[in-house]
Amino acid sequence: MILAVLEAHCGVRLGQHDVYLNVAGGYRISEPAADLAVASALVSSLAGLALPADCVYFGEVSLSGAIRPVAHTAQRLKEAEKLGFSQAVLPAGSADLPKGNGGRWSEIDSLPDLVARIAGSKSALKREDEDV
Repeated sequence: MILAVLEAHCGVRLGQHDVYLNVAGGYRISEPAADLAVASALVSSLAGLALPADCVYFGEVSLSGAIRPVAHTAQRLKEAEKLGFSQAVLPAGSADLPKGNGGRWSEIDSLPDLVARIAGSKSALKREDEDV
């Protein structure tokens, strides 16, 4: 589903690539909050740009490309901090954010915003008509 939304709303063409997602420990992802992390990893890989190692991504991706808030945002941020993450990218409008950001997290509204943030002004994303 995330591949289809990236293509439909962001122009990211992954159809000509083999896409494999490996989850640590072989767990099955049933948590919708993992959508944003998966989308970030896909865009980062295609663009050839590494995501910050100290940044966590979470949020649900809708079919329209919107990034939806998920439950327990404050707890997720607290746990991420315990695990050594100092930054987070999360859905705009998350209800239970702790007071005082201090630059530790940034909010995002849509998948096209995510693609722009990762790829920046570089046209690193390969289009269908380019050689791979």
